[in-house]
Amino acid sequence: MQLKPATSSFTRPNLKPSQLPLWWLLKGISLLPFPVLYAFSTFLYLVLYQLIGYRKKVVRQNLERSFPGKSPAELQKIEKQFFLNLTDLIVESLKLISLTPAQLKERLVYKGHEKVEAQVASGTTVLMLGAHLGNWEYMSAASQIIFKASVDGVYKPLASSFFDEFMKFMRGRFGINLVRMKDTLRHLIRHKAEHRIFTLLSDQVPPYGEIQYWTTFLHQDTPFYVGAEKLRTSFKFPAYFVGMRHLKRGYYEIEFQELLPAPTPEEPQDGFLLTDAFAQKLQAWVEQYPADYLWSHKRWKHKRPATV
Repeated sequence: MQLKPATSSFTRPNLKPSQLPLWWLLKGISLLPFPVLYAFSTFLYLVLYQLIGYRKKVVRQNLERSFPGKSPAELQKIEKQFFLNLTDLIVESLKLISLTPAQLKERLVYKGHEKVEAQVASGTTVLMLGAHLGNWEYMSAASQIIFKASVDGVYKPLASSFFDEFMKFMRGRFGINLVRMKDTLRHLIRHKAEHRIFTLLSDQVPPYGEIQYWTTFLHQDTPFYVGAEKLRTSFKFPAYFVGMRHLKRGYYEIEFQELLPAPTPEEPQDGFLLTDAFAQKLQAWVEQYPADYLWSHKRWKHKRPATV
């Protein structure tokens, strides 16, 4: 597979002058070699996990409720590995702002991407539903390296202007087209004739007032966004699950698995076929690779109403 060059026309984010010192600091850190960054990650792990106990209560509760059959020793092993993965994610994400496409590609193994590419080539846009697995920032940034087809990625702007520009720069360095969540429908209508890959992180928690779907996920009542469901139904897109797991420290496998083909007239119009399929596939993946999921997030902060 021929590598695509970084397509950004700029060498740094669009920042205010007062924000440049922080940018140069982070850029300088990113230029450090991986062994130094991983040594810092190990130190950060000791501080966050052993000294401060950052969100340890949340992580422990999430793990205990998600894996009721595992022993305390098994849960603690997952917990420790998760926190080390988390600090690795921080330094690896910083490294993204100076990595070349070739350097990123050599850290990733892909499975199932040929089928996605073939479907786009046959004349359809493909939905790809990802989750907070492995290093999802690598997953996003590498999309336009993996695929010849154009790739769009949905994002939600951050409150901090610095980190919003920083994250957009980091994610978009290799050519992926970033689409604000609120512009999704407008963007797809505008580019309806251009067959492409459209990616979403689909395991985020909806605001309580916007919840339309509940299911049992990892032994707990869990809401999911249904935006991908509506896009598939409206635009007749096939949909894929994107899984990611560690191979070893700093190296990952990304696998693309079909969730559902494009909807047909015979398909039931009610229900949430895609959201059901995604939740089931994600649960199976997390059960197989538990330390690779984002356990520090308050995924189960909403309570399911008795009437649902």
